[in-house]
Amino acid sequence: MNTNRSVPRRAALAATAAAVGLILTACGTDESTNTAGAAAGTSTTAPAPSEAAQHNKADVAFAQGMIPHHRQAVVMSDMAQSHGASDAVKALAERIKKAQQPEIDAMAGWLRAWGERVPAGMGGMDGMGHGEDDSALPGMMDDEDLNRIGSARGNAFDTMFLIRMIEHHEGAIDMAETEKRQGVHGPAKALADDIITSQTAEITQMREMLKKG
Repeated sequence: MNTNRSVPRRAALAATAAAVGLILTACGTDESTNTAGAAAGTSTTAPAPSEAAQHNKADVAFAQGMIPHHRQAVVMSDMAQSHGASDAVKALAERIKKAQQPEIDAMAGWLRAWGERVPAGMGGMDGMGHGEDDSALPGMMDDEDLNRIGSARGNAFDTMFLIRMIEHHEGAIDMAETEKRQGVHGPAKALADDIITSQTAEITQMREMLKKG
């Protein structure tokens, strides 16, 4: 009868429909995947600027102020080698110079890269004066103070050097703390951290040296 023949036919149609459904589902999945891939491949999102490339006015002020500040410390440290300083003061002065000269070079490099002014070198008699008026910087000495240290010898030089260098370091720490609060340039903020750490330790050492006479 027709009823008996229709059963296999219905089963065949059902199987065919199921197969077609699977094919359509697979095609839909492939299309979705390809579309997502194409979207990802054509993304035009610009990369964020690197941390090293970012800077603001506080970073510029920090570098332009700390360069002459460090230069004065280097000049004072050079004096220790020729003014009858004790071995302990000479060793401290040499360590200060070795630390601060590379920092001067780094900060000058940042300023050039930013298109900013690099402070002029120190001039004046015997190289102890200022290329610019930097006396307002925290802890900086004027020409008279530097000449007074330059005229001292032996124990008198040691005492004057330590007292003035403590004040000088305290000023540098103040400048570094301002950079940490206000700056955005990653390397400058890292340098500020280093200055605070190293110069705080040196202040402690110099105070102990003064106590021992």
